[in-house]
Amino acid sequence: MRPNGRHTAGASQLSALRMWAVCLLLLSAVAMNPTTATAAPSQAAATTHVYLLRGVLNIFSLGLDTIGARLQAQGIPVTVANFVSWSSLADEAATEYKAGRLKTIILVGHSSGATALPDMIAKLNQLGVPVKLAIGLDSVFKTKLSTGAERYINIYIGDGPGEPVRAANGLRGKLDNVDVRGSGVGHITIDKNEAIQRRVIAEIDAAIARSRSPAGPVAQPGAPRAAHSAAAVAPARN
Repeated sequence: MRPNGRHTAGASQLSALRMWAVCLLLLSAVAMNPTTATAAPSQAAATTHVYLLRGVLNIFSLGLDTIGARLQAQGIPVTVANFVSWSSLADEAATEYKAGRLKTIILVGHSSGATALPDMIAKLNQLGVPVKLAIGLDSVFKTKLSTGAERYINIYIGDGPGEPVRAANGLRGKLDNVDVRGSGVGHITIDKNEAIQRRVIAEIDAAIARSRSPAGPVAQPGAPRAAHSAAAVAPARN
């Protein structure tokens, strides 16, 4: 008895369709699995949170969004917000820290966001929460650091609106004022400059690496480190 030609062709087509369906399912599973696309973040990075504070009007500090995106690509959780949110963000960070979900807190601010950093650090310290690193980009008002992060870096334009951060009596922690005058960056562009962004990210990466080991000695009260020259950052001209 001869097999039915149409039945044989239909069975063959059905088998082919089933094979394609299995292939598609396998491809979908691979695409949905994030471990195939990016390496898993280290435990230190996963328990770090970087808070990036924009300046006035939320439109002049968009370089912080770029920094945030690059950090997220490294598996580092970030929050980008306007500087007026500093108090509620401090409460949020303290809650996460006390619950054990957060171990390393890093703050970055531009313009008014940089000016708000000492207030955010002070509130976190009052809540019993340490700050590993804070980086200010061209704080626009006279800023005084009364309670410290483990390290505070203030990158400012000495012949522009930026100001060095002053250390209050009894300050504990390292304070670096980095003057980038003559480097070609301005108050509106400092957060968007590629070299400045690389410096910020490198400092964050180094702080996370330090968080894996016991903290180093804290600077003596009232002894901030000397200011660096613009060559310390050497940003490309815009």
